Amino acid sequence: MGANIGPALAGHSRIASLYERDRTCQTLGIALDEVSAGRALMRMRVTGEMVNGYGMAHGGYLFLLADAAFSYACNSYGQVTVAQAAQVTFLAPAAVGDELVAEAVERARSGRNGVYDVTVRHSGGKVVAEFRGQSVALGGIPQDS
Repeated sequence: MGANIGPALAGHSRIASLYERDRTCQTLGIALDEVSAGRALMRMRVTGEMVNGYGMAHGGYLFLLADAAFSYACNSYGQVTVAQAAQVTFLAPAAVGDELVAEAVERARSGRNGVYDVTVRHSGGKVVAEFRGQSVALGGIPQDS
């Protein structure tokens, strides 16, 4: 397993394989710490390349971190699952050097559809953003490549 995969993923070889192919998370140093049924925990350190003209973490990176956690949570059941909609509310700034933690939690799942909430916090606990994503399962099991 890669350096950005937590030890809690030892029993999730399909998720670990999916993460290993996730070039975006790999490139940005977004770590996948935990995955269980309908839940995922990821973290990212804000770098100088991730800030806007005000010196705050660009909202696109916060959305990306939350979306990644959402993705792993909704793919935790084994089917190929993608986002069909998502929204984010930014609540507090993050700065260069801040470690952010995104925790995705399933709120509802019915048929092929799911609803997930993701809270992005500073490592100290202050909430930075709240994200809600709606997923749809496409069916099938992803092929390892």
